[in-house]
Amino acid sequence: MRILHVITSVDPAGGGPSEGIRQLAGVLVPMGHTVDVVSVDPPDAAFLQDFPVPVHALGPGTPGYRYSRRLIPWLRQNAGSADVAIVHGLWQFKGFAAWRTLRELNVPYVLFTHGMLDPWFRQAYPLKHLKKTIYWRLVQHRILRDAKAVLFTCEEERLLARSTFRPFRCNEVVVGYGTSKRTADPAEERARFLDAHPDLRDRRLILFLGRIHPKKGCDLLIRAFAAACARDPRLHLVMAGPDALGWKAELDRLAGALGVGGRIAWTGMLTGAAKWEAIAAAEAFVLPSHQENFGIAVAEALSYGVPALISNKVNVWREIVEDSAGLVEADDTDGTLRLLERWLALSEAERREMRRRASACFDRRFDIRQTSRALIGVIGADRPSGPASALASGNAPESPCVRTRAVSP
Repeated sequence: MRILHVITSVDPAGGGPSEGIRQLAGVLVPMGHTVDVVSVDPPDAAFLQDFPVPVHALGPGTPGYRYSRRLIPWLRQNAGSADVAIVHGLWQFKGFAAWRTLRELNVPYVLFTHGMLDPWFRQAYPLKHLKKTIYWRLVQHRILRDAKAVLFTCEEERLLARSTFRPFRCNEVVVGYGTSKRTADPAEERARFLDAHPDLRDRRLILFLGRIHPKKGCDLLIRAFAAACARDPRLHLVMAGPDALGWKAELDRLAGALGVGGRIAWTGMLTGAAKWEAIAAAEAFVLPSHQENFGIAVAEALSYGVPALISNKVNVWREIVEDSAGLVEADDTDGTLRLLERWLALSEAERREMRRRASACFDRRFDIRQTSRALIGVIGADRPSGPASALASGNAPESPCVRTRAVSP
């Protein structure tokens, strides 16, 4: 199949959607599928250089809505050769452009919402929600309605999406999400991380890996860590992620005021091998987010057998609880403190068993091969069998994480 991804940006600092395209391409291209991406990134952006599939960067788009006058003409000229398009995200021009042109070209599309219908945003940003409500009624609900399928990464995301806007009418499909299993030696990767950060040798490391952003609960984590770390003087917190808002300075001051500034390591954004080395060095991964659609970093941690300590606003919390692959609490300071205290209270045997369960949870639910099978099952369902569509025609097993449901008001 010829697959076209339509996305605002493939900048890795933007979070999971870009990484998801990378991971899917790593499975789909070797299977014989052709994958291209169109975005409104600046054509000279450095992060485009090592992207694994062609990116047609038509930007830069305008701030906010990310309008690009080049996008609709490009789609009209090029998208007709695609068998299907995958549109990533809502609320920006690329969704309208894809909806308008792909219907003209008779090219089906599916839409990943990437958590953008979570009702948390309505509570956190009421003025933005008002603007989104107007846009929803004018355009956005039609983009969902006319999609071959609206894709969700987990059941919790699907259920939450229904309550935010009306009218809500679409073909809902849960396809999962995930990453590739890391094949490197964790012991060697841990050693490389400690070589790069010698001050952290002989420490017990709890890893936060994500954007330094209020939505992620970074302030809750620092307060909870300050209360919990007296239980073990070897305990250190690693804060790894980009700081686009400039919030780190305030968090640093908070840590200093709480007396734990020297027990928090700020690494900045980690990518490639450096990211995996940090995961390998951690005994637990922590993410006390107020809203998290999926959390690709959760899957990455589980793939290395690192248990996930997460809030119940990370949408994969049900799967983590069901598989005993980590711990879940509320997204407040007390809940985050309970996460850390519960982890510290476990015996070494209990932690070892949770690490085993974390790895098994990844294999069962979050291996990108599962998502790929589910996705091809959706986008290739109407295609005849042949060399490029053998998986879609039913010659491969159906993914256990596919759930489909048509919804109308």
